[in-house]
Amino acid sequence: MKNFLKQEIIKSIKRLEWSEFIPDFMIHVENIPLTHRQLGDYYTNAAMTVYKKEILPRGEKAEKIKEELLKSKTLKKILEKIEVAPPGFINFFLRDDWVCAKIGEILKQGEKFGSSNLGKGEKVQVEFISANPTGPLTLGNGRGGFLGDVLSNVLEKVGYKVFREFYVNDAPFDNTQIQILGKSIKCQVKGIKYQGEEDLYKGAYIKDLAKKFTIKQVKELSDGELGKKAAKILLEKEIKPIIKNLGIKFDKFFLENSLYKTGAVKKAVFNLSRKNLTYQKEGALWFKSTKFSDEKDRVLQRKDGAYTYFAADIAYHLNKFKERKFEKVIDIWGADHFGYVKRMQGAMEAFGYKDKLKIIICQLVRLLKQGREVRMSKRKGVFVTLNDLIKEVGQDVARFFFLTKTPETHLDFDLDKAKEKSEKNPVYYIQYASARIFGILAKLKTKNLKLKTTTKNLKLLIHPAELQLIKQLLKFPDLLEEISQNYEVQKLPFYAQELTTSFHNFYEKCRVLDPKNPDLTTARISLVLATSNVLKNTLDILGIKAPERM
Repeated sequence: MKNFLKQEIIKSIKRLEWSEFIPDFMIHVENIPLTHRQLGDYYTNAAMTVYKKEILPRGEKAEKIKEELLKSKTLKKILEKIEVAPPGFINFFLRDDWVCAKIGEILKQGEKFGSSNLGKGEKVQVEFISANPTGPLTLGNGRGGFLGDVLSNVLEKVGYKVFREFYVNDAPFDNTQIQILGKSIKCQVKGIKYQGEEDLYKGAYIKDLAKKFTIKQVKELSDGELGKKAAKILLEKEIKPIIKNLGIKFDKFFLENSLYKTGAVKKAVFNLSRKNLTYQKEGALWFKSTKFSDEKDRVLQRKDGAYTYFAADIAYHLNKFKERKFEKVIDIWGADHFGYVKRMQGAMEAFGYKDKLKIIICQLVRLLKQGREVRMSKRKGVFVTLNDLIKEVGQDVARFFFLTKTPETHLDFDLDKAKEKSEKNPVYYIQYASARIFGILAKLKTKNLKLKTTTKNLKLLIHPAELQLIKQLLKFPDLLEEISQNYEVQKLPFYAQELTTSFHNFYEKCRVLDPKNPDLTTARISLVLATSNVLKNTLDILGIKAPERM
């Protein structure tokens, strides 16, 4: 609906010959919050834009645009009225009969409601989790994991061809963490202390890993080689099974080491040199990343000849764009990778892929119990794994809580609230709505009522709670398209809450099964079924169950 209204506004502005002064990209259409529904259903800022020069005062501009909009025959069928609000906003009020008729469309489309062809089959790769395989998945990995999974679901829903990938850092000679993992196991097996012991990994999982290696293996293998073998065990026996249990599917686990085997890293660095974007300094080879807004230049090859992790990452992203022809790449990284963003995007710009790489940084997660932070340290072996958390609160709750904040902000995970079985827990509140819907439909089945949805009986839905609920349902397609463009996945769980609140309000104020009024009963059952469709579609994208009973 938002995009439709925007297109009508653009047509009106063209007829006024104002396109030069009010360009398309500055026009926005937004929902008016339910708390201010007396002002309408949607509003636009079109007359509020200031570009090049003012042609008229904002209020007069808004009136002129309104006059043009009122000439549209299509809009007359959809809108009850259009109003101008100071200092120049244009508000749109939907017709009640048009709103009610949309229930039939929702029922007809079923699970396809909200789908679109916005993406036009564009190939998009989403790389997420990509945890260093040196230990169990942590809460931070869960945050990025659920974000990547849900974002991929949204992109698929609106017509993108999505490829999900986990990048495995398994090259022992450029990965300090792999070497430390090997050293940690060696010290455990040999029962010796290491001078830099504070840098080693600790915890029960290191003891378990150490049991898988003999003294002979530990003596013969270098730290890197031993670490690589241990990392493979962690990946196959620990990380992949947990990912599967979380309901996350990957199309590929891409091994970093393959980039060295094929010579891709060497080739990527060579091609940067050919572009005159590298130089020698202090025996090392540097990338001129300051040319691309980075704060300083970065090392590609150390003086001992070893390539850096950054060099491998360049090769990996060239593989995405050049070899596998992805038209857009979305990387979801942890907070510790913030400093890599500019250099990575700069390297891709150097190869002609400017603005093709989007990097989302997920900030840290704090676990709170009884109002206090549970301190964690992977190195010290004192941490709560993602698997531990899932066992404690369940996957549905974990997913929802992780997704409620923008990834750029720190997240406090309230363990006590997550375990609540009441309205204080938003997941319980939402799933209770699903169970309530199934309860209504079960009663309908026992009464053996035969209902037929018609335009005539849908017009009976005139109660404010009914109209409010239908309008919430109609927001769903717009929301998915917005998220596919701005990646603000946190809006989806909030939408689920708003939809649930509207449904509970409708249920409390409107009697659904009224034997004295079969036509109204039919209309309200149609609304319940439409709500069931949209709520389930929403929860399916979030990866959360829609229970039939609680």
